Amino acid sequence: MVRKATEHGMVDVLPQIALIAKFPTPGRAKTRLVPALGEEGAAQVHRRLVERTMVTIRTSGLPFSVWTTGASHAEFADWLGDDIRFVEQGEGDLGARLARVPAPGIVLGGDIPGLTVQHLRDAAAGLAQVPAVIGPASDGGYYLLGFQHQMPFLWRDMPWGTETVRERTEMLLREQKIAYRLLDELDDCDRPEDLVKWPDLLE
Repeated sequence: MVRKATEHGMVDVLPQIALIAKFPTPGRAKTRLVPALGEEGAAQVHRRLVERTMVTIRTSGLPFSVWTTGASHAEFADWLGDDIRFVEQGEGDLGARLARVPAPGIVLGGDIPGLTVQHLRDAAAGLAQVPAVIGPASDGGYYLLGFQHQMPFLWRDMPWGTETVRERTEMLLREQKIAYRLLDELDDCDRPEDLVKWPDLLE
């Protein structure tokens, strides 16, 4: 748990999870799955992945918001529930959008079928001890990044979507002499071959 100074002393502040979510519009969601599943099938996998992630987040008990793109907040509320705080991701590349998430925060992707409540609680616990935590993805990126305070250097000039994202993120943290902790490595579900591990997403 992060401790924050106020005029009344130190208080515990839980980091807020920011789920980065795209609306499951056919042809615009999980496009790398389209050759295998078609536009409707790929969008349905995306829908199930985000819904699965939402169950995990809710069960964790951590505060959260959903950062949206691709549809109105009313459409997201119809899909995910009207008790959620929705925030528009805004314009720009992924880095520009992630940079808008306030600290202390945990940015989280919605395409990790193996994500558990414990992973999220471990991230929050880690932020009580170090300024940053990384949930590494097996493809060289990360599925989660938590930060106690704003770190704008992590979002600029990052080769998003490549296998060097996590390596570069760690390098930048080391250059700034910022301690960080790695969580369990997990697989994402982005390509047709990934679906073999998660047949329930196709049911």
